[in-house]
Amino acid sequence: QVQVVESGGGLVQAGGSLRLSCAASGSISRIDVMGWYRQAPGKQRDLVARITIGGTTAHAESVKGRFTISRDNAKNTVSLQMDSLKPEDTAVYFCDADVRPRTYWGQGTQVTVTS
Repeated sequence: QVQVVESGGGLVQAGGSLRLSCAASGSISRIDVMGWYRQAPGKQRDLVARITIGGTTAHAESVKGRFTISRDNAKNTVSLQMDSLKPEDTAVYFCDADVRPRTYWGQGTQVTVTS
């Protein structure tokens, strides 16, 4: 079994920064891809950023230049540095870990950006 736990959410003013962290633990041989998604009330869950075990990243257009994903393969952790936050970034942020053959999700962490 694999557990995924996020941390680092909170309340911040527009223009501010937050750093989200996610740790995967349990029966893990390797994590091919780790990622961050977000879901605002009444909306679908959307990809924010993903990073492969080799370090290749992909960021949603809406966060390019503001958010940066990184990971530590030795610790099975992934982080999301969020700068220049906007009210529209308000959502629950979820971390996922692709441990074949399954994808494991965390419980989510709330990010609220006030104007």
